[in-house]
Amino acid sequence: MATSSPVHSSGSERSRSLRVRLLISGTVAAVAALGVVLVMPNANAAASTLGAAAAQSGRYFGTAMAASRLGDSTYTTIAGREFNMVTAENEMKPDATEPQRGQFTFSSGDQIYNWATQRGMKVRGHTLAWHAQQPGWMQSLSGSSLRQAMIDHINGVMAHYKGKLAAWDVVNEAFNEDGSRRQSNLQGTGNDWIEVAFRTARNADPSAKLCYNDYNIENWSYGKTQGVYRMIQDFKSRGVPIDCVGLQTHFTGGSSLPSNFQTTLSSFAALGVDVALTEVDVTNASTTQYAGLTQACMNVSRCIGITVWGVRDSDSWRSSESPLLFDGGGNKKAAYTSVLNALNAAGPTATSTPTGGTASPSPTVTPGGAKRIVGAQSGRCVDVPNASRNNGTRVQLYDCNGQINQAWTLTSSRQLTVYGSMCLDAAGSGNASAVQIYSCNGQANQQWNVNSNGTITGVQSGRCLDVWGTGNGQQIQIYDCNGQANQRFSLS
Repeated sequence: MATSSPVHSSGSERSRSLRVRLLISGTVAAVAALGVVLVMPNANAAASTLGAAAAQSGRYFGTAMAASRLGDSTYTTIAGREFNMVTAENEMKPDATEPQRGQFTFSSGDQIYNWATQRGMKVRGHTLAWHAQQPGWMQSLSGSSLRQAMIDHINGVMAHYKGKLAAWDVVNEAFNEDGSRRQSNLQGTGNDWIEVAFRTARNADPSAKLCYNDYNIENWSYGKTQGVYRMIQDFKSRGVPIDCVGLQTHFTGGSSLPSNFQTTLSSFAALGVDVALTEVDVTNASTTQYAGLTQACMNVSRCIGITVWGVRDSDSWRSSESPLLFDGGGNKKAAYTSVLNALNAAGPTATSTPTGGTASPSPTVTPGGAKRIVGAQSGRCVDVPNASRNNGTRVQLYDCNGQINQAWTLTSSRQLTVYGSMCLDAAGSGNASAVQIYSCNGQANQQWNVNSNGTITGVQSGRCLDVWGTGNGQQIQIYDCNGQANQRFSLS
């Protein structure tokens, strides 16, 4: 952003925000967690699409899509080829999902979800609580009645998509430019409304990443950025569940790529949350700004992905400014190449494991702040040093075909659920391959299936994995169903 105050308009007609694919580099590795072999891709091979290029460093590259355009073959061809994350532009917003109080409709949102997941893409939910695009009945409410309506809306929408979405923008655009709270009808229900929204969302779907999303928070020295930062800092200090901050990254008019953008990303990340660029578009698709924002994300390990707000210029809410990576005819623009080059330059996720039947500790680069399970010399347990009954302890597992790492979240219901990526292929035969997991405390072995929706469930009695016991440092054992030896792991 320039030294003058950034300007951004977010009218009610505005359109809005994994499949995280982590490609493994290195030599052939015996992956202890599943007792399988990973085959490395050629480290010198540059990916040819945005999604694949981002996946090399464990990130996603997504786009916003509209259900009304799914019949446009040029539109869907580009989207299916280039991206690995999808956000519904308007179809999951309050006015679209609850047009009448207590009467939910998900047909349009489901169109987006089904189209994306049928192609192996992940979906971000956008948005649950927002002062704009509320249905008329909600706009007429205030006080405790509106507060309850917000809670009911979050519960209703998240129940429908429970276990299906990588993340939700729980609260959208709640701050003024000076860093104070926006005086919306939601703010009028009490200053704790954002906290209530996040706590409600966590209870509604413990497996989804919960994000706060806003515009004009890219410049670290700007008042609005600092206001959001203080809120996240407060939430983390008090245990309010929040997993990420979405920086919309609309660069237009008085708002452009600030020189301290990377400082902003790393400062939010230092609070213990992931960051994502959720609604990117840039006036005239400036090559330098697109390359710069991409590089800044690549330089911050907890920057988990980038979403551009639309496929082609003609699909953009700012179409007259030609702000996207494809022109109206679907042709790649110069900015596309600058982004692709920046993504490829980040390179594959680094790991090295010596050959042989037992893995040993290996240096890793862990994108997005997730913890990776790496082998240790002796013993046969997975140590989760900070495991607790709180949500959000993330454990990263490897795919046995050597294609992608999988990041999983330990939820309050004691499940490992997939985090922003495809399903884990436990034994090389596709989804629903069995994984056996048991506690080091002598509990009986349990067999688990990796389901098509990315969750691990018990084969017998449907029991969930209990990863905690009497304190921090609980251990769990993981071994391959084909009789391979148990291996010891630690979290890097």
